[in-house]
Amino acid sequence: MFKECCPELIPVMEKLAAENPHIAKLIEKHKELNKIIDEVEAGREHMEDIELEKLKKEKLHIKDEVYQAVLQYKKEKGL
Repeated sequence: MFKECCPELIPVMEKLAAENPHIAKLIEKHKELNKIIDEVEAGREHMEDIELEKLKKEKLHIKDEVYQAVLQYKKEKGL
């Protein structure tokens, strides 16, 4: 998820996910959505454009939520 844009946050994200089941679930959901989107965009699966856009928006929303949680965790832990 953050490997492309924020690789330095990966260790913090992993710590947060280990402590927070909600964040862990969000990260897993993001991975699932990413796989589906990749399959559709590669032409291996079919989906209406509007449905694909909904999945992309959901994925982005999850990424934003996880990112904010990571920043808050860093602030709280003094990392």
